[in-house]
Amino acid sequence: METTQHFDEARARPRPLWRNMHYLLLAGGQGISSLGTYTSDFAIPLLALALTGSAAQAGLLIGIRSLVMNLLSLLAGALADRWNRKRLMIICEWGNAIVTGSIPLAWWLGHLTLIHLYIAATLQGALFVFYQMAETAALRRVVPREQLASASGQNEVINSLGIMVGPLIGGLLYSISPMLPFVLDTASFVISALSLLCIRINFHEEASDVPAQNIVQDIKEGLTWLWHEPLVRFLGILTAGLMVPCAGYSLLMVVFAQSLHANTVETGYVFAAGGLGSVLGALLAAPLQKWLGFKRLIIWSTWIWAGFWLIYIIAPNPLILAAMNCVGYAIVPIYMVAQYSYRVARVPDRLQGRVNSVFRLVAFGGRPLGIAMTGVLLQYLGPITTIWITFVPQFAVALAATFNRALRQARPIEEE
Repeated sequence: METTQHFDEARARPRPLWRNMHYLLLAGGQGISSLGTYTSDFAIPLLALALTGSAAQAGLLIGIRSLVMNLLSLLAGALADRWNRKRLMIICEWGNAIVTGSIPLAWWLGHLTLIHLYIAATLQGALFVFYQMAETAALRRVVPREQLASASGQNEVINSLGIMVGPLIGGLLYSISPMLPFVLDTASFVISALSLLCIRINFHEEASDVPAQNIVQDIKEGLTWLWHEPLVRFLGILTAGLMVPCAGYSLLMVVFAQSLHANTVETGYVFAAGGLGSVLGALLAAPLQKWLGFKRLIIWSTWIWAGFWLIYIIAPNPLILAAMNCVGYAIVPIYMVAQYSYRVARVPDRLQGRVNSVFRLVAFGGRPLGIAMTGVLLQYLGPITTIWITFVPQFAVALAATFNRALRQARPIEEE
């Protein structure tokens, strides 16, 4: 009797993630794509500053992609619930490879202009948002519910490795040729698309390719669900209060490092240190969630996030700035894993695209404004004052999280 019980428990226990081939293909492809993206993202501010000489113009260029993602977010979420999600992700990766590859091609032909970069950013924003809406639901299809927090944490580790290594590679490649980071990014999109082709399961619980009828009603259904879920709705507002003021982080770090007389490679070290902190935070995310629980982890991480933002202002040189960036960035994946794993577990599969598109619009819809604001503040007030001003909304939402009733009454993720 006892032997049979142990056998049933072992059979019911899910496979370790490292033995789940579908998860490894999904996470591996995304990791390679993220590495390429962070490599080229590091180069974009440098290229924009080199072409325009204006931090405000560079901020506008960076913000274009986020603006397009916001405009298409609701539509992308609704269509991601109707279309074949895996096929949509593959198409987006091939499209990104073509768009990103056009930048070095135009450079080597002697025809790269600021307008070309604006068009590329616009197309990338459209492709990214469709990919992300499908990708959010994909994780739930390749791992069981009880492994969502661990899988999310491991995904953050992979993503954080890209944050750490990408700027180092980007700085090195940019110093050789400004276009090499974009060549690497193009190749990463191709590899990601090929990895998705190797996954043999669907990313839907139900049949794909449902005819796109009454799309407005579909969007409304996602809005209605989120509106009647106070905790998920508050997490969107909380994430916005933390992320939007930091939306111009990459531009801020570039300008701040340059004000400390850092060269391109040293600036890459500053970003790489943030990536190292992100890796450490991602490794700690799942254990901390088990130890502290969801609600306490969210509240504590928001206060740490806001508090450590101010540390940058006392950095006397690029080395100390890198060390501070390492410590300060560690909290980001801890918070993001907690809110993401709760959201993915809570939202029904058939609504994943629509609800997450609304959530994304709430949480990240202000990013273009945040990036543009950062550019303007840097242009006219400098990095120190910019940090003080962008700290205020982060402090406000940390205070709100402490007293939010829905958050304080939240159940563990396993019970969702």
